[in-house]
Amino acid sequence: MRHPVSTLAPAVAASFLLAACGSSSSSSTASSAASAPASSSASALVKTAPDAALGGTVLVDSHGMTLYRLTGEAAGKFICNGACLKVWHPLATSAGASPSGTVGSLGTVTRADGTVQVTFKGEPVYTFVKDTTPGQATGQGVKDVGTWTAVLATAKKPTAPASSPLATTKPAPSSSGSGGGYAY
Repeated sequence: MRHPVSTLAPAVAASFLLAACGSSSSSSTASSAASAPASSSASALVKTAPDAALGGTVLVDSHGMTLYRLTGEAAGKFICNGACLKVWHPLATSAGASPSGTVGSLGTVTRADGTVQVTFKGEPVYTFVKDTTPGQATGQGVKDVGTWTAVLATAKKPTAPASSPLATTKPAPSSSGSGGGYAY
């Protein structure tokens, strides 16, 4: 006995997921964003934490989770929408509230669905679903609809070896090169 509906449903769902990943639209629908979790509090708290692996001090949320930015997002332009928001959670705050903490240059921007998202130097910030404990930065360098990087508040100055004043340090290779399929 064949079950064409039961075999067709997963294929249709996968098609919708893949279509959403490639979207570079600056808007999103309320239904897709409403299903995506967002880190939120009445007034979002942003702090700093040292991260030796990233070579500086990173921004973290009130739970110590690393905050990330996405290349290409600034000034109200969002390229992380739909399925992307299920993996990258916007750091949100209540409407009318200002983000607080030990970090300057914080602000907010309103997403198309009405979510008020925290920004650092005008760029929206997110947490990553694969970071499960404070201090993790597993989203560093992930490439999908853009490149995700941990938000550095301060970076250590690279030090060149004494024998070569022109030596430079190379960035560490990305531990995650997975694409836009959101199968992290």
